[in-house]
Amino acid sequence: MDHLAHQTHPSIVKRLRRAEGHLRNVLEMMESDRPCVELAQQLYAVERAVAAAKKTLIYDHIDHCLMRAGEVQPRDADRAMHEFKEIMKFL
Repeated sequence: MDHLAHQTHPSIVKRLRRAEGHLRNVLEMMESDRPCVELAQQLYAVERAVAAAKKTLIYDHIDHCLMRAGEVQPRDADRAMHEFKEIMKFL
């Protein structure tokens, strides 16, 4: 399957950049000996942001790339099904 540009990529990049900033803040907080509860809260926010970005990417890929499989030759449909199974492991 050919790689297609996804319309959601710019929003995913923004989300990941925010998560990157939060992660830098967590490192600074650790170096400043901030309380563990505050650190855990910020790490939770980073984790959720990354998980949301991943989910958006996977759903977008399914919607825009794998759904095209019905429009292609059977051998390409088989490859699309394999790719679908592969990407679902990451949800």
